[in-house]
Amino acid sequence: MPVDWISQFVGRKSYNCDVVFVVAAIEERENGRYAILYGRDIRLVADAPIEDLELLDEERLAKADRQNKEMKENRAKSAAEKERKTDALSFHLPGRVLHLDGDERYLKKCLKIYKEANVPHIGVHCPEKEMADRIQELLIRYQPQILVLTGHDAYLPAQGKKSELNAYRHSPSFVNAVKNARKIAPSLDQLVIFAGACQSHFESLIYAGANIASSPLRVNIHALDPAYAASIISFTSIHSMFTVEDILPHTLADDNGIGAIETRGVLRIGMPYKKEMYAETQNDSS
Repeated sequence: MPVDWISQFVGRKSYNCDVVFVVAAIEERENGRYAILYGRDIRLVADAPIEDLELLDEERLAKADRQNKEMKENRAKSAAEKERKTDALSFHLPGRVLHLDGDERYLKKCLKIYKEANVPHIGVHCPEKEMADRIQELLIRYQPQILVLTGHDAYLPAQGKKSELNAYRHSPSFVNAVKNARKIAPSLDQLVIFAGACQSHFESLIYAGANIASSPLRVNIHALDPAYAASIISFTSIHSMFTVEDILPHTLADDNGIGAIETRGVLRIGMPYKKEMYAETQNDSS
C-alpha cells in the first residue's frame, strides 16, 4: 500500500536521520518523486528523493523531544544564573519586537516565548520572498525597537559556492528585507535587526545592516533561537552594549550558528515606581 507522505515525520537515510522533518509536499521531477521537507525543530527547508525517506516512529520522536527539552532546560538554567537584579523602585519599558516569520507554526511558538517573557511583540506570518516588499510599511505601522526576519533557509550546493549569496534558498530575500528596513531606520541602535534561519549567508546579512544574523558556519539553528535572542535584547539596557557572547547563553545555538556586532540595548528604566498606583483599593471600585 502506497505511503501517504504528507505531514509525516521523517528523516533522511543519507544523513542518518539526524534531523526530524515534516513532509510538506511531493513533487514529480524528471528523475523521480521528491519530498519537500521542513524541519520540525530547526529552521531548515530541504528536499529529498522519496527513496531516501524513513518514517520516524514514536520512540525516535520521543528521543528528539527529550534532547530538545534538555537544551531548553540548560538554556533556562543559564539565563537564571545571569539574571540581573532589578531596582524595586523603578519600572521598565522593554523594547517592542516585530517578528516576521516565513513559517506560521514556528511563529506561534515564538510568540509564546515573547508572551512568557513579557516582551512587547507583534507577529506577522510572511513568506520569505515577500518580506522585502512588506517590511517598510510594517515598520512605519508598528514602530518596533527590534526586528526579527526569519523563516526557513538552506545552502544549495548545486547553485554555487558557499560564498555566493544566490546559492541559498532564502538568504537573498532576507538580505533585501534588511536593506529595505535600513532605509526606514538606518541607525544600528535605533532598530536592532535579527535576520536569518538555518544555514543563512551570515556575512551578507551583517553587511546589509543586520545586528545579529545566522549562520557563520552555515549550520542549523533552532526554531526558537530568534525569539530567545530578541527577548534578551528587549531587556538589555540602553546603557549597555551587548555582543554575541551575551546572547548565546540564552539560546540553543553557539557561535557557529549565530553571530553579531556590538549593539546597544533597548530597555529603558523609569522612576519612580509606586506600587500604590497599581494596587486595587476600595475607593477605586464603582
